[in-house]
Amino acid sequence: MSDVPDLPSSRLRRATPARIGLGRAGAGMPTAPMLEFQMAHALARDAVQTPLDADALAATLVQAGFPSPLLLATGAGDRTTYLARPDLGRRLDQASRLLLKERGISACDVALVIADGLSATAVESHAPALVRALQMRLTDWNWAPIGIVRQGRVAVGDEIGALLSADLVLVLIGERPGLSSPDSLGAYLTWAPRIGRSDAERNCVSNIRPPHGLTPDQAADKLAWLMTQARRRRLTGTALKDEHAALPPSPATLDAPEG
Repeated sequence: MSDVPDLPSSRLRRATPARIGLGRAGAGMPTAPMLEFQMAHALARDAVQTPLDADALAATLVQAGFPSPLLLATGAGDRTTYLARPDLGRRLDQASRLLLKERGISACDVALVIADGLSATAVESHAPALVRALQMRLTDWNWAPIGIVRQGRVAVGDEIGALLSADLVLVLIGERPGLSSPDSLGAYLTWAPRIGRSDAERNCVSNIRPPHGLTPDQAADKLAWLMTQARRRRLTGTALKDEHAALPPSPATLDAPEG
């Protein structure tokens, strides 16, 4: 930042995206930090307000070799309702319930749900690569068709998992944007999903957003370990601690093309 003098905090500024040591211009901030703040605020607002292009996301997954995803929606019919009524984003609408029941999907090991949450940008940017990395690590698991949910909250996965008779449900969702992280993806894992599960019964892997957070490979390593342990111990949440030691990606993962 050209209008911020070289202060003792300069090295800290270079090491973190946090807004520290911004300097002063009279009683206010220098021009460059103020403009950067306004840009970050605009990106965060855009991340919340921008709708998920579910059709494009489904096409990306199909192109990567996955079966056609199920396009689902919640009781929050639009973005304004979704933001004002979190409860409606936790339950499917009637058409989506009927679709899952009509498909007659038998019991499966895991139901994978991709929901827009509070950042469709995060979902579109990182979810396909994470799905691919995760399924490469769990090749012997029986996966239900991927569900893509518009206007979804984390808890909508409980209903979807129950309708699919899944042992586990994994929800990939756009996290609430911060002023330096408009594209952060979260992953929430719940054993024996059913309506009414609490957040204490889930495991979360957060801040999936390369290069500033976890890469899809790093997140997939953590999730694969948690999912394997959840199936072995038949539980998730506060009783299942993340004791996974980070390992470098396998050569097969490194050589794989981008999803």
